[in-house]
Amino acid sequence: MDNKEFTAGLAALRGVRDDIKAVRKELAQLEADRDKRIVALGAYEKAKADRIAPAAGLSIVDVVALVPHLGPKQPEPKPADGQAAAAVPAPGPVGTPAPDLRRPQEQPAAADVDADHGEQLHAADSQELSATQAPVSETGTEDAPVAAPPLEEQAAPHDQEQIVTAASPVAVEQDRELPSIPAGEQGDAWCTPTPNLVSKRPNFTQQPRQMAFLDTNTGVLVHRDQVVRVDLGTASAAEILTAVYATVPDSVERIYITAGDPWHRDADRYPFLRDAVAAWLNAPVPGWQVESSRGKDRLAGHLVHARNPVGRWQRGDQHAEIRSVGEWFDPAGADPATVRDAFVLLWKQLRHHWSDVVLMGSPSQTGRDLWSRTISGKTGSRWSEGYPVMSEEIRGLLHATAGQGRTELIVPPRVPEKLPQLVEFDRTFAYAKHTWASGVGAPRRITAQAFAAMSEKEQTNALFAPSHWQVRVTVPDGWNHVGILPAPAAGDRAWYYPAEPGQTFVTWAGGAEVNLALRNPIAPWRIEILDGLLWESGTPLRDWSTKLKDAWSSLQALAAVHGDERQRLAAHLASRAVRSILLYGIGGFAQRPRITTSSVPVGREHEIPAGAQIIGTDGQTITWQRHGGFSRDPYAHPEWAAGVWSGARAALLSTKMREDNVHVGALHLPPGSVVAFRTDAIYTTADVDWPYHGQPGDYLKKGRLTGPFTGPRTEEELLSHQALGRAQLAEDQEAGR
Repeated sequence: MDNKEFTAGLAALRGVRDDIKAVRKELAQLEADRDKRIVALGAYEKAKADRIAPAAGLSIVDVVALVPHLGPKQPEPKPADGQAAAAVPAPGPVGTPAPDLRRPQEQPAAADVDADHGEQLHAADSQELSATQAPVSETGTEDAPVAAPPLEEQAAPHDQEQIVTAASPVAVEQDRELPSIPAGEQGDAWCTPTPNLVSKRPNFTQQPRQMAFLDTNTGVLVHRDQVVRVDLGTASAAEILTAVYATVPDSVERIYITAGDPWHRDADRYPFLRDAVAAWLNAPVPGWQVESSRGKDRLAGHLVHARNPVGRWQRGDQHAEIRSVGEWFDPAGADPATVRDAFVLLWKQLRHHWSDVVLMGSPSQTGRDLWSRTISGKTGSRWSEGYPVMSEEIRGLLHATAGQGRTELIVPPRVPEKLPQLVEFDRTFAYAKHTWASGVGAPRRITAQAFAAMSEKEQTNALFAPSHWQVRVTVPDGWNHVGILPAPAAGDRAWYYPAEPGQTFVTWAGGAEVNLALRNPIAPWRIEILDGLLWESGTPLRDWSTKLKDAWSSLQALAAVHGDERQRLAAHLASRAVRSILLYGIGGFAQRPRITTSSVPVGREHEIPAGAQIIGTDGQTITWQRHGGFSRDPYAHPEWAAGVWSGARAALLSTKMREDNVHVGALHLPPGSVVAFRTDAIYTTADVDWPYHGQPGDYLKKGRLTGPFTGPRTEEELLSHQALGRAQLAEDQEAGR
């Protein structure tokens, strides 16, 4: 192909792009018409969701969402005593006007804000590897007592937060109201920790669980030093279990899938990946039954996750799990033997810091177990009796009001229609930078009146301490950059970031973000304190994160210098696993409400429990989920996760690299140049030269796509641009450009 043919190809491609736009518009109209027809059909007294769904090409859950009365006909469960109240409209200031923290004559001082180091946030002071079989906890969860409930999805940033497209907004009309703390003694009682529930150092050693590694594309199976090829047929769960246990001993309890994603084999038959996964997990497995008898959890079952599901079966006393290695890292095409080597290197490196380390099924479980073994057991130490767990009400409040990573796509007119280039800057191991200080003990409630009564120094100290604030926010006049504070958007746990001058909204935010709004490098925002929670500053995560950072650094170094290419890849994968342990370990502290998943045959819908939600069917079985509230988890600390997430979001906008005396982040880029945020990454049209030392929190340039081209309008398009940009930057670096 010469340049002329390439140019002609681009022109033809633009034509296809325009055709796609037209088809998408027509598709949107058809989908709207389909939804209206579903609602009309749902009015028929004999209508059933399982009949409408296949006709509409949707899952049952989507039909029930459009026509709620087609869901299971059970009475609503009564809330347990002490359960968090329903959402309450956000209050205005109590009694006196809420204090305005913006100092009109104050010049913004970016150097005052450092979202990275907790110690700067106090203005006043200045043999063969296996994973686990362990005792079973009181709540029936695996890997007791620190494991997350088996049906609780890991709190991963890309899974929980919805990406929000930001156009040019007008007045803010909040699509969902965030909960508030009740006034008076009722709200004050929320600050009392859960009785007889604390995080203590465990007095037992986890027992290892043997595992095998399987590539379902090639049939290559690895167990210990044994490498064989097995016939998997269509790679159903039944065929995998039959083939694996014809080769390895029954003592192997965990099978990691390294490639092939067998649960997606029939994805083209279902409208959503989740439906395909549920059907694969619920298919008959002769001789086995779904695991349902570990401890007191009578509904253990499978974890239905679109990309990283977990299948659990049992055969008498034998237990088996099928999991995706993608929970730990992207294997990047590595064969099963290399993946196993990565787990061996991971275990060896962690063993330098934890002599009793055992790798569990997921990085979240592993992270929390390792953390529990950093709790001081010395009598007389500050928290030797354990860290108290917040009340269920405070945990529910933090779950509803403390989002994770920022995911936002900014579209015209806030950015140009045609982008000159798109550069990706990603913060390396970002969350590890925000574990220096965290809130410990019972929180102190700070009402609007209490805050107003504080001196200016006390107010400053409160905002720099570990805290979570309900605030009324006004974007300043003349603001021409990205938003700073999140506002609730439609949908569960969805957020957007108002940036239109004069916009006012009520939200919750961590102290790091509130401080940034007040002291950012452009112009101070108007902040009114409505309510807040203030914790004593402590270091519960510091030892844990320091050890993980050391392990990560050692594996990164090994990946750079090892003479064997396969071992270099294994070391790189192991370093990514350490990152996942910290990332998902922090998410595990957040303790999302427990989710139970199970299925019943079609025609036995009456067996679906009260309060359950239908999530899919394959025509023979109906799969359901039920949210069971918060369990008595002694390792639930959403206040720690919220603090880390808030600090990371703030640093995404502005932070100081102390060794270079340079401020970096989105607010230090030209207005109108930021195209998207994706957790720890910024996508911008500005190619800046920020220092990079390979340390946690540094911004690494990971991609650069030269234009001009039409900017992304959807998350799918953004990911496509991301892949192209990374490939182009790699080519440019290889060529020395």
